[in-house]
Amino acid sequence: MAKPLTITEKIILNHTDLQEISSGDIVNARVDLALGNDITAPIAIKEFSAIGVDAVFDRKKIALVPDHFVPNKDILSAKQAKMMREFAKKFDIENYFECGEAGVEHALLPEKGIVLPGDLVVGADSHTCTYGALGAFATGVGSTDLAYAMAFGELWLKVPESIKVIFEGKPKKWVSGKDLVLYLIGQIGVEGANYMALEFTGSTFKHLGMSDRLTISNMAIEAGAKSGIFEPDEITENYVKSRAKRDYIFYKSDEGAEYAKILNYNTETINPQVAFPHLPENSIDINEASAKNIKIDQSVIGSCTNGRIEDLRIAAEILKGKKIAKYTRLIVIPATPDIYRMAEKEGLIDIFMDAGGVVSAPTCGPCLGGYMGILADGERAISSTNRNFKGRMGDVTSEVYLANPAVCAASAILGKIAGPDEVVS
Repeated sequence: MAKPLTITEKIILNHTDLQEISSGDIVNARVDLALGNDITAPIAIKEFSAIGVDAVFDRKKIALVPDHFVPNKDILSAKQAKMMREFAKKFDIENYFECGEAGVEHALLPEKGIVLPGDLVVGADSHTCTYGALGAFATGVGSTDLAYAMAFGELWLKVPESIKVIFEGKPKKWVSGKDLVLYLIGQIGVEGANYMALEFTGSTFKHLGMSDRLTISNMAIEAGAKSGIFEPDEITENYVKSRAKRDYIFYKSDEGAEYAKILNYNTETINPQVAFPHLPENSIDINEASAKNIKIDQSVIGSCTNGRIEDLRIAAEILKGKKIAKYTRLIVIPATPDIYRMAEKEGLIDIFMDAGGVVSAPTCGPCLGGYMGILADGERAISSTNRNFKGRMGDVTSEVYLANPAVCAASAILGKIAGPDEVVS
């Protein structure tokens, strides 16, 4: 009888020539997609040239997305983007997205149906783990690993142990996937799942859509995890069936599969969370955070974590008919061109601008301190992004507080960290 396997072990096994697999094994695995962006791909391209091969392994299984500094913010970023563009031209890379088509990579690729359930995906970006929301094994790698994957279509991987994370119960009003993952990281810490797969399950996810799952998988890396993954279900099928242009496979964990640990949480007791500087593990309840009366200079709503249309709708619900506080900046960044168009058609852009906010073209921009919202010395931002490390969004004396889009919108209105119930009657 075959040994029971987790969903992660099954996907990796089925991308090797092995008959069996166990956590801790080092395996050579075939990749379905190799991803790079305008920061990491240029390094990989240089290494690819050094390998001396004449072609990429499969021009349809590489994605190049200029999303961090595009439209180019300076000469150096223009050179980075140019190198990527020329590589894409030379090898006729099918999934290259020029400025105007490009969005934040981890929102764009699921939206386009480029990543699908059962895939094994590697990307030279730590938040590649986002795609686990679709039931794929997806993980970040270094640029040299990306070069090898682009050349040969395979990589050596260590099979991770898995932690099963069970959330039961219906979320409260204003509680989203962002809050669940911040709560989890607050419980286990930023090293609580080092080189493990976080497998998310439980009745809570019947109440939360794909956007929330993508957010949760995205931030698995903030607990040190190799990946974050959901077993595909009806919600997954509804999301991918109209997008997929190729076959996909729904894997699920076997009964009796081995886990390093199993964590259980009651979602009904969880309120919106705010992660204080300078780590995502510093998460506290919004009521406690609001009581501290922390003034903010900037609120950012966007990124690969929370720049999807569902996020913008929630923010607009809070902001409609209101104005942001004087001397406070609100920056809203739809994650892809399609999301931008939807927001425009639904009147969300007008709501943001009427409130006094700025709406940007899709970019990772402020999340990594790149552009489109850099903080000066001593400034504070509340942000729907995924990291709040020291200096992450600008000057090393600035501070970043992480929260969901509803909290970010409410905080912009009051000019201080605040919960949605403080501004919505």
